[in-house]
Amino acid sequence: MGAACERLVAAWGGVDILVNAAGGNVARARSDSISVFEIPLDAFDEALRLNLHGTVIPSMIVGKQMAEQKRGTIINISSMAALQALSGVMGYSIAKAGIDNFTRWLAVDIARRHGDGIRVNAIAPGFFVTTQNRSVMLNDDGSYTERAKNVLRQTPMGRLGRPEELVGAVQWLASDASSFVTGTVIAIDGGFSVFSGV
Repeated sequence: MGAACERLVAAWGGVDILVNAAGGNVARARSDSISVFEIPLDAFDEALRLNLHGTVIPSMIVGKQMAEQKRGTIINISSMAALQALSGVMGYSIAKAGIDNFTRWLAVDIARRHGDGIRVNAIAPGFFVTTQNRSVMLNDDGSYTERAKNVLRQTPMGRLGRPEELVGAVQWLASDASSFVTGTVIAIDGGFSVFSGV
């Protein structure tokens, strides 16, 4: 990662935006059909490394460059799993909750030490059909799985998100239009995170 940052600086003179989009579930760390006590610890650790470390390490390397420049914005990718206990994804959930806390922590530390030119925020997507979760959300015939139906019941907008609906928030956080916004985690979830179910 350090070498990649050095190449960017050499080519462009600095780094303005970092979007930490590495992440995902680790199949062996899922507990859909087994007890949480049966999850292999190495699989749990793999989920933490992929999601949490995959955000912290680039942020530390690129954030240092941004501190030297006195400008830049870091955008992390969180999840609804950081806010609520979603069945089957303990390691992923813990890692994403760590990302939320790291986002707030880094935002405060950078602003206090390096000024207001560097911002750190995150988006927390709700439920979208992706290559990674397609089999969890859709049956072979394209109909919704029971898990997807449960999600829809808890989503006031009554539908899953479309990938392009994540773009606006990322563009806003990357732009000067959000120049006084740091340490936030923006839910893009059709209301899932605010609905009690009743």
